[in-house]
Amino acid sequence: MMTWRDSFFTALEAVRTHRLRSVLTMLGILIGIIAVILSVGLGQGAQAQVQADINQLGTNVLVVSPGSSTSSTGSRGGFGTASTLTFQNAQALVKSPSAPDVEAVAPVTTANVSVTFETTNWTTQLLGTTPAWRTVRSRELLAGRFITDVDEATAATVAVIGPDTATQLFTSGNPIGQSITYNGTQLQVVGILAALSSNEATANNDLVIVPYSTYAQRLVGGTSRNAVSSIYVKATSSSTLTGAYQETQNLLLNLHGITTPTSADFSIATQQSILSAANKVDTTMALMLGGIAIISLLVGGIGVMNIMLVSVTERIPEIGLRKALGARPGVIRRQFLLEASILGLAGGVIGVGLGMVGAVVIPHFVATQIEISIPAAIAGVFVAILIGISFGVYPATRAARLAPIDALRNE
Repeated sequence: MMTWRDSFFTALEAVRTHRLRSVLTMLGILIGIIAVILSVGLGQGAQAQVQADINQLGTNVLVVSPGSSTSSTGSRGGFGTASTLTFQNAQALVKSPSAPDVEAVAPVTTANVSVTFETTNWTTQLLGTTPAWRTVRSRELLAGRFITDVDEATAATVAVIGPDTATQLFTSGNPIGQSITYNGTQLQVVGILAALSSNEATANNDLVIVPYSTYAQRLVGGTSRNAVSSIYVKATSSSTLTGAYQETQNLLLNLHGITTPTSADFSIATQQSILSAANKVDTTMALMLGGIAIISLLVGGIGVMNIMLVSVTERIPEIGLRKALGARPGVIRRQFLLEASILGLAGGVIGVGLGMVGAVVIPHFVATQIEISIPAAIAGVFVAILIGISFGVYPATRAARLAPIDALRNE
């Protein structure tokens, strides 16, 4: 009587004997498993990157943006195009006893400008804000200091620059203490921000920060000098974010003389809402890639079934001889199922290995983060075995049902 051990080694020998056929059979499963590993990794990598970006800004931060504007021709701009937020709005939030859940507030106004150092020029983002910006944005310094309350009170001509800005303007030497020039005004560099490594690294690392008073009084001026591009509001903790949201909204509605929230001339976004929206996009992409991977696995499974049917046809005389010598149908079926399982296992293991190699290598050539998922890798191997068994059932059953006399006559 043939044992499971005998059946296994017989199936293994059949796979080894027909190497090319076995490799071609495994290829479909292998490609499908690679697709699964990379699609799951891409989805998880995108979500991790979005989470990192959000964490760099802070999970307990609100971003207040101006409302939309309407031109004289009736053309409506998008959110943020109006000048409905002012520096005084931000100051009111800081000092208001009706906003106990607000820890810090940083008004921000920005402009794309060209700054120079000696004969070198560079176009960057000029950002006017208060010392609270560093607290709200949780930014560290690489060197020097940040702007202070004294700088703000005296409209000091000082600047803190991003690491990329420093690299572009100062090819050698220490930037601290040097002066950069914008629109005829010299700004002494007093600090350099530490770099951030995220999708928003370009915007976060290439900027020139000056006191808000300096921005409004010395650098820009004009009738809209009190308008701000946005107001960053930091709640005392993640648990008080909802309270800070309501307090900020109510206070700004009162300041703007608006009675209903639906008529607000500003919008407030939480980092959680941004994260949820981004994750929805990432999930959709992951599902789409997963669908492609499943199709690849099905194609691989059909390949297994086709090859196993060919194997059954080729080995009809062998099957007839074994059945004539007393082999039961269950033993014949078991042998062919084991062959299919071995092909599935081999394709799954190799596919997982190549998928992990791809997850490590691909990010070196494209700006994409791929997370290696151990559960997905283990599941991929089991799915490959399951596909081998599932698509091997029909060929194995067909072999088991062959009558010995018909099989021997075929020879």
